[in-house]
Amino acid sequence: MRREVLTWEDVDKLIDHLIPQFDVEFDAMVIITRGGLVPGGILAEALGILHILTAAVDFPAELEMERAKLVAWPKFLQFPEDHLLSGRKTLIVDDVWGSGRTMTAVRARVAAAGGEPYTCVLHFNPYRNLFGTLRPDYYAAITDAYIVYPWEISRGPDRVLLGYPKGMG
Repeated sequence: MRREVLTWEDVDKLIDHLIPQFDVEFDAMVIITRGGLVPGGILAEALGILHILTAAVDFPAELEMERAKLVAWPKFLQFPEDHLLSGRKTLIVDDVWGSGRTMTAVRARVAAAGGEPYTCVLHFNPYRNLFGTLRPDYYAAITDAYIVYPWEISRGPDRVLLGYPKGMG
C-alpha cells in the first residue's frame, strides 16, 4: 500500500478545503480519539463550536476482524451521555474514513441518543469502505494511500533529546 506523509501545511490546506463545505450550524462536536483530536480541535476553533465531546472506540484485533468482518461489535471505551447529544446537530470528526467502521458506529450512537449526526474526515478511502455507497458527509480529500499525519510522527521517550540546551536546567 502506498504511504503518504503529510506536513502541517498539508493539514492546513485540508482544513481550508473543508470549512467552506459546512452548510449547517453545529450545536456540538464529537471528536473520535485519537486520530480526530487534532483536526477536531482545529475545526472546533474555526467553526466556534463550544460543546465538544469525545468518543473512544475499539474494535477486535485485525486477525479476529478477518473472520468477523461486519459482524464485529465495537467496544465503546468512552462515549458522551445521551442527554449531551439529544437534539443537537453534531459534527463527528476523525482523521480518516478507511473501512468506515468507527465512524458509522459513532454515528449510530449519536443518532440513538437523539442527536443529528454529521460525519467529517480529512481523508476518505472509498477503496477500503465496507459500507457500499455510504460516505462521510464532509471530507477534504479522497485517497487510496495509507496517510501518516504530522501528529503521528514518533515522539516517544526513546526519540526525544533528554539533555537540556545550554543555559537551561
